[in-house]
Order: sequence, then structure tokens, then C-alpha cells
Amino acid sequence: MVSLPSPYLLFIGDATDPLSIKMARSAADWSPEKCVGELRLPGCQVTTGCPAMSISEATQAGAKSLVLGFANSGGHLDPNWLPIVHEAIASGMDIISGLHDRLSAIPELVAAAEKFGVKLHDIRHPTQRLRTGKGYARPGKRLLTVGTDCSVGKMYTTLALSRELQRRQANVTFRATGQSGILVAGEGIAIDCVIADFIAGAVEQLAPANDADHWDLIEGQGSLFHPAFAGVSLGLLHGAQPDALIVCHALGRNSMRAIHGRPLPGLAETIELNLQMARVTNVNAKVIGIAVNTSAVDEEQAVTYCQDVEQQFGMPCVDPIRHGVARLADIIEKW
Repeated sequence: MVSLPSPYLLFIGDATDPLSIKMARSAADWSPEKCVGELRLPGCQVTTGCPAMSISEATQAGAKSLVLGFANSGGHLDPNWLPIVHEAIASGMDIISGLHDRLSAIPELVAAAEKFGVKLHDIRHPTQRLRTGKGYARPGKRLLTVGTDCSVGKMYTTLALSRELQRRQANVTFRATGQSGILVAGEGIAIDCVIADFIAGAVEQLAPANDADHWDLIEGQGSLFHPAFAGVSLGLLHGAQPDALIVCHALGRNSMRAIHGRPLPGLAETIELNLQMARVTNVNAKVIGIAVNTSAVDEEQAVTYCQDVEQQFGMPCVDPIRHGVARLADIIEKW
């Protein structure tokens, strides 16, 4: 379990793309009790919905950590953010980062943290010793969310399903595989920072053998169809050995994340390839439902789309935020 002092001040800088602040949004949406406010710079066009605060205001409100709430391409720390980070450190806040760039690799931040007695948390970087995957069958059941693209709602779907099943007192555990999920859950392994040879093994360790009635709900990453992230997605799929898959999709997206002119694959194509790859380590893997982010359309269009998909594939299709995940939970509960 990662010890991350809260409450948090969510730093979102001058972001203009809602998807670029998913670290901060995840905390605000799934752990609102831990968030006192957000810090925005001039030009910022997005929000987490938390109250706007300065560092001094957040300190007075009891903030214990500044969260670098970005998920930018490459995971780099913008030098323009360093004055904010230094101010937070001098105010007595820990710094929580989910970036690829390590705070602990920046000497001036390390020196400042030591001077003011605070900690730098690089939660994206695994600290445990990992091993290669074996693909041996193991007790317990596992569900993995997969997608037509990255940033289509795999974490939100997994968290929503986990909380619904926990509400029903089912024996389930959410397994975080990215920095945002780790911030919410307090533990996990950010799979995209694992050496490639150890990706499948890391997931086997993250979701190990368990009781026969226990479900690990594993947060998916990337997409088998995304040139940048398919390797991570495949290793995650093999290590998870999922019994159940949920396919996630974003309605209204014209091209894959950060790749202009590359259309998303169809749902049928996505189901077929993910099943083929999942059955390398679990021959009984099956897709049990489809989760769609319908925020780009109105309610009537969302309902119509989901109904059409259900008729085509013969399985539940829901927007986890708009419609809830009860029907997906019913399937898991009756498994």
C-alpha cells in the first residue's frame, strides 16, 4: 500500500485537453473526500470541478500533498511547473507525481524536499522486484477491461464495477495498473513503467492466486490497436489471464488518441483480437459486455447507440457513468 498524505491540492497547470488531466480528474471523481481544491495557471481551459485555490489557500485548508495531475504525452515534467512545485515543498506539502520523469532524479527537488522535511512520491515507478510471466493457471477469477483506444474509460469502468460489486458485498478487489488508479486505490503497479520482459509477470503478481469465489477486477491500459501502447496492452492481457473481458469504447472519437487520421477499430474487430490474444493464457476467456463513454452525445443518442450494440452482439452495453454498471455486475455475481 502506498502512503500518500491527503488531502490533495490538484495541480492541472495550463491544460486545455480534458484527457490530459486524467490523473487529477480520477482523484476528484473517485476520491473527492481527499481533494481540497485545484491549482490552475492562466490559460487553463479545463477543470476537475474542485474549488480553485492557491498553494497558501490550500495549505490553510489542510492540504498535505500537491498532486501533479497530468497525463501528458511522454510523461514529462515541464520546467515551467518547477516554481509551483518548489512553492508547495516550501509550504510543507509532499509532491505526488505520476509522470515518467522522476521527481527523485531532479537534484534541486530532492534538496528542497530534504530541507523542508517532505517526500517526493513517484508513484508510476514500481519498487518491487518483478519476474517474467509463466501463464500457469491460478485459482480465483479475473476480469480485465480492454479498449478500442487508450483513454476510453477502462479505469472508470473497472472502478465503477468494483464499487458496485463491493456494495453487493461480493468478494472483489480493484487492481490498479496505471498511475491514476494507484492514486485512487493507494496501491498497484503502473504497467507502462515495467520492463517489457516483466509486464505479464507483474500482472501475475498484482492479481495472484486467490479464493475460488474471489474476483480481481484489473484496470486495462492502452489498446491492442494503438501503435504506441499495444505492447503494454498485450503483456497486460497475457498476465491477467482474464476469465471475463469488458470492451471499452469512446463514442464520437474520430481518430486514435494522439494519432491524427487513424480511425478506431470496430467493436467486432476489437472483440475478436482481444479474445484471440487472451486465449493464449486462458482458453476460456470471454467478453461479457461493452462499456461506452457516451459523453459526446445526448441521452437519446446514447441510449439508441447502446441498444443497437446490444442487438448486434447479444450482450449488455452501457455507459458506466450515465447508466451505471448494474447489468455487468449481475453477470459477475451469477458467474
